[in-house]
Amino acid sequence: MKLFLRDKRFVVSSSILILFCLLAILAPWIAPYSYDAVGVGPNLSPPHFPFIMGTDVLGRDLFSRILYGARLSLAVGFCTALFSLVLGTFTGAIAGYYGGKWDRILMSIVDVFYIFPMLLLAILLTLLLGRGFIGIFLAIGMTTWVSQARLVRALVLQARDLPYVEAGRAMGLSHFQVLFKHIVPNLTGPMIVSLTFQIPNNILTESFLSFIGLGLQPPYSSWGTLANEGFRGIQSYPHLMIFPGLALFITMLAFNFLGDSLRDILDPKSSIGTNHN
Repeated sequence: MKLFLRDKRFVVSSSILILFCLLAILAPWIAPYSYDAVGVGPNLSPPHFPFIMGTDVLGRDLFSRILYGARLSLAVGFCTALFSLVLGTFTGAIAGYYGGKWDRILMSIVDVFYIFPMLLLAILLTLLLGRGFIGIFLAIGMTTWVSQARLVRALVLQARDLPYVEAGRAMGLSHFQVLFKHIVPNLTGPMIVSLTFQIPNNILTESFLSFIGLGLQPPYSSWGTLANEGFRGIQSYPHLMIFPGLALFITMLAFNFLGDSLRDILDPKSSIGTNHN
């Protein structure tokens, strides 16, 4: 905790992300209006009291819609990253530890997913699975787990012949116990760092899908959906694009600073090489 609190990047970025998460969770109580409340103010009004971020084409309060949009954007980012972490960790750990045919089979599956451009595959899966939350979740989750699988496989390959692993085998532990009770828990540092970089990438992917019209169906809105709506009138009504874009930018920046801080603290070997370069 002392190391974390000494790092200004960690303190600032984590404070911003905690604030955004609290705003998203408390949106029904904080937001002045519902996300789908039409005509609460004049249409396409610039920021003014009581509409501090203005209104959209239907007279909906943009501040309220950004708060509710944070719930969807952050939920997609966290849920898909956790899905990728679980699936990628299990696949990579099995492939790296057992090797042989298991490694060939599992990594062949990973390679099949890896050769497709991530955004193109996400677009295809979204079209097949639908534009609801479940469809977006599966589309992003199924395109991002492969990088986690490759990372865990590489880490397990390095760790499987270390002395503490050999000691576990000598004590009569099963391969499954050695792998998931000793090796994987010792890899939590790099995995957490990878997770903090995966979350903003997933949020950005969801925002891109929403921006091109493949996101959640109206009246639900994420930051990407709001940016898409605002882009159409960016010259005449820039506030419609600026505020959701700013929320997205601050979140991405905070996650990247948090990832850099965690990498320096939890995985110092990789940060030494990075700083040297």
